[in-house]
Amino acid sequence: MKSKKVKISEVKIKPNNPRLIKDDKFRKLVKSIEEFPQMLDIRPIVVNGDMVVLGGNMRLKACQEAGLKEVPIIIADHLTEEQQREFLIKDNVSGGEWDWDMLLNEWDTDLLEDWGLDVKFPVVAEDEEEPEEQTYIPVFRFEVTCKTESEKNKLMADLLLKGFSCTEDY
Repeated sequence: MKSKKVKISEVKIKPNNPRLIKDDKFRKLVKSIEEFPQMLDIRPIVVNGDMVVLGGNMRLKACQEAGLKEVPIIIADHLTEEQQREFLIKDNVSGGEWDWDMLLNEWDTDLLEDWGLDVKFPVVAEDEEEPEEQTYIPVFRFEVTCKTESEKNKLMADLLLKGFSCTEDY
C-alpha cells in the first residue's frame, strides 16, 4: 500500500474512538508534528474507504491544531468492519517495554519528555537525605478490556481482594 497526501478536511475523526489523549500529551504531540512533520510521511494516518481514521486519530487532531493543510494517509479499504475494529485497538497497543537504564544513561531526558515519553524520577524533599542505594522494585502492568462496566467492576473487585492494585483509565 502506498501513502498519498490529501486535504486534511477530507479525513474524518473516528467518532467512537476509545483512545484518549490528555492535554499535556496532546500539546507535546502538536509540538512534535510542528518540529518534525516528516515523521507523518514515515507513519501515515490509516483510514478506511470512507476516509474515517482507523489509526492516527490523535495525530490527525494534532495536525489540525498545528494548522497543516494536508496529511499523508494510507487507505485500508480492504478490511472488514470487524478487522477495522481490531485494527483500531491493535494499532494503539504497546507491546514493548522501555529499557530505562539505557534511556537514562544514553539519552537526554529533557528531549525524551519533549517527545512525549513520561520520564519519572523519585522526588526527594530538600530536608531529606537521598538514600545511598535505592532498591529497584519491579512493577508489572497489563491492560484488560471489559465489555461491560459490571464485568469491569467484578474483575476489579476480585483483583483487589487478591491484593492487587487497580486503576481505571477511560
